Amino acid sequence: GLQLLSEFGDEATSAANPGATTIHIEGPSESPTHQPGLPRGSGGEEDDELLGNDDSDKTELLAGQKKSSPFWTFEYYQTFFDVDTYQVFDRIKGSVLPIPGKNFVRLYIRSNPDLYGPFWICATLVFAIAISGNLSNFLIHLGEKTYHYVPEFRKVSIAATIIYAYAWLVPLALWGFLMWRNSKVVNIVSYSFLETVCVYGYSLFIYIPTAVLWIIPQKAVRWILVVIALGISGSVLAMTFWPAVREDNRRIALATIVTIVLLHTLLSVGCLAYFFDAPEMDHLPAATVAPNQTVAAAK
Repeated sequence: GLQLLSEFGDEATSAANPGATTIHIEGPSESPTHQPGLPRGSGGEEDDELLGNDDSDKTELLAGQKKSSPFWTFEYYQTFFDVDTYQVFDRIKGSVLPIPGKNFVRLYIRSNPDLYGPFWICATLVFAIAISGNLSNFLIHLGEKTYHYVPEFRKVSIAATIIYAYAWLVPLALWGFLMWRNSKVVNIVSYSFLETVCVYGYSLFIYIPTAVLWIIPQKAVRWILVVIALGISGSVLAMTFWPAVREDNRRIALATIVTIVLLHTLLSVGCLAYFFDAPEMDHLPAATVAPNQTVAAAK
């Protein structure tokens, strides 16, 4: 109604005074004008998104909502499994195809660490190592008349103990060490315990196909696979945790990265030696005991 009266008053004024100038004042809802600005796809925003520096208000709000529940409630732990399939696959892809010079946490996790991916990656790796170790033992002694295949189910529990202990205790020790060093030296980058666990969990994914290929009964092929898997996963860990220690003393920073890579090497080499190279050693005592028994029988 006000708009009609306004238009009517303008027309009446124009009719009474033809030479007058009429100024129309329009509200913002009547004429949405386009404000020119910078293009959205500018290079600076792309660099920020690639580096993971877009700490928006939405991310902070979601992070605050995640930590609002008490730690003894089910809702608190449910948030750490609140991740979709696309995010899990994207993080797996980032752990298998690391980008040189890029931080895995800032690029893929972005203040939203999950335990869903690391938990199932470790569980899959446990069964892959145990099953592949049994198949490797079977293929090594295939065709021998004196050999009787017996599945070694204890390898599942041993593999589970090794993998889950590594995926939890090593990140815990590393996180505690980084927190101690942060109290002495102000570092630009710092990680939470869950972010550290998340990085270690996803870095183990490359060992799942590696453990399957370890069935091939050739030591040269197995060691080549170890070097490839160790290079990929070790580079993810080194590029992620180097920014957290590079502001520290040079020797301490280098010693930290070397320790991380050495523990990762010990895990891969230890799994290969125990689950895949051990069956050949287990078969040797049977051949050495038989001559002793025959000599004793002759006496």
